Amino acid sequence: MMGCSLMESLFPLCLERSLQWSTHQLVTRSAKCSRALPQTWTKRYVISLPAILLLLTGCQDTHKVVREEIFGPVGVCLKFSTEEEVIERANNSNYGLAAALFTTNLSRAFRVEKALEAGSVWVNCYNKTDVRIPFGGYKESGFGREMSSYAIDSFTQIKAVRITL
Repeated sequence: MMGCSLMESLFPLCLERSLQWSTHQLVTRSAKCSRALPQTWTKRYVISLPAILLLLTGCQDTHKVVREEIFGPVGVCLKFSTEEEVIERANNSNYGLAAALFTTNLSRAFRVEKALEAGSVWVNCYNKTDVRIPFGGYKESGFGREMSSYAIDSFTQIKAVRITL
């Protein structure tokens, strides 16, 4: 990233200007939700991710904080009544980088993860990664896959050559 130090690219919220930008984005996108930005987040911190510093409740599906990807330590909780409803609402998005679901019912976990349009689905955990597992999104949440042998496709170009003598 041009103009960014190694520390800024690894920990994007550790620099004051990045923290201010993230704070502004979060405030404008979550204005209609029930929780406000905590005072402590306006101070300068080096954040060890994954960490959720702000959990928003009372949001609606139409709110920006729900509709757009936020690359920061934010979680949004939405109420739902049925499994079908939550799948439909989760998939009603232009994005699909990742999803997490928490359940004690293993059959439900397999049903829901198959139905979710997301590149990664975590069950009873969040952001557990391994270099052997491909990472990338569906829809407008990325192109190709990072990590694993699937990532090699992004760095190679295949050429077929046939010679007849």
